[in-house]
Amino acid sequence: MTEDKSPPRIEQLRVENYRALKQAALREITPLTVLLGPNGSGKSTLFDAFSFLSECFQQGLRAAWDRRGRARELRTRGSTGPIVFELKYRERPRQPLITYHLAIDEGERGPNVVEEWLQWRRGSRGRPFRFLDFQNGQGQAFSGEMPDAQDRRIPISLRSPEVLAVNTLGQFADHPRVAALREFITDWHVSYLSIDDIRSQPEAGPQEKLSRTGDNLANVIQYLNEQHPQRLEEIFAQLRRRVPRLERVDTEPMPDGRLLLLLKDAPFEQPVLSRFASDGTLKMLAYLVLLNDPQPPRFIGIEEPENFLHPRLLPGLCEEFRAASERAQLLITTHSPDFLNGVRQDEVRVLYRNDEGYTHATRCSEIQGIPQFMDAGASLGHLWLEGYFGMGDPLVNAGAPEG
Repeated sequence: MTEDKSPPRIEQLRVENYRALKQAALREITPLTVLLGPNGSGKSTLFDAFSFLSECFQQGLRAAWDRRGRARELRTRGSTGPIVFELKYRERPRQPLITYHLAIDEGERGPNVVEEWLQWRRGSRGRPFRFLDFQNGQGQAFSGEMPDAQDRRIPISLRSPEVLAVNTLGQFADHPRVAALREFITDWHVSYLSIDDIRSQPEAGPQEKLSRTGDNLANVIQYLNEQHPQRLEEIFAQLRRRVPRLERVDTEPMPDGRLLLLLKDAPFEQPVLSRFASDGTLKMLAYLVLLNDPQPPRFIGIEEPENFLHPRLLPGLCEEFRAASERAQLLITTHSPDFLNGVRQDEVRVLYRNDEGYTHATRCSEIQGIPQFMDAGASLGHLWLEGYFGMGDPLVNAGAPEG
């Protein structure tokens, strides 16, 4: 029997009291999910909710909390309760649905994890079983590969209420389900690609994973050239199909220890430094490197991939995202009707702010009339641009639904 290498899949996300997300939820999340809406609708905030969780596991709760201005800037205006994140996910298809609940509030010395638990229901019947349960640094966890009430219960005191129990216990073999969640979230890549950072000249040395800003793109290309040359050539072939006359991309270590990224056009003998290459070429290269990672992140978030790219490249890029979604779950935000034309209606969530100023999300396939238009051969981008969604229009009632 071959090993099932399907990535974990998030099926639902619920957020409370996180900036404009007073009570927001994404349900039936697809392998490729696209967030659509006008400026100020909450796309970036919802995107940042994933980034916040990722940073909590990679860098610690305190760093993620302080970087965003603590409770004063994070908590929804007028709210007094904790900030809540709740994920429902499966480690593999047909495996039990697991719920991860994390509630954070601010104490006298910083953020506190006031509640954190993991639960599942292994069969189709019976009550959900909570196999990890903590409040303010005190709690318990059940050991075992498939934990249930008959397994050993371990009372645990964490060193601080600002420590995440999953991040701590996930390092131990006694808690494989907790470890699987820790590994999953720690592996997330929430991208904030910066052209200026990509143009930088990092210190030489191969690096396996692309950073969030892309400042180590040259290092990753150096790594792929040494360890996965065939994969790198496939990336370059994809890039050449999108960038006319691009011949090759090279890296060159300098005597002072810096690593140069060089791009050569076919008509010219000498390559040019990345600092003189086009923004669109560099961004497309970075996306292709990320999507074609030999071991890609299990969750990838990308904001507004259309920036700096020609509109005719976007449907093809969308197909690259769809192909990558077989090995990773992708969350994309966009304003582009050209990108949207390459997406299915069940993959799109339209965000808008209600009269109270809070963000809500609606599945595009549930908007009245959209399925019928699509059955008749319409494209999503054109329907959205012409205002047929009835929401998400920046010129009509701040994007809220009509009526």
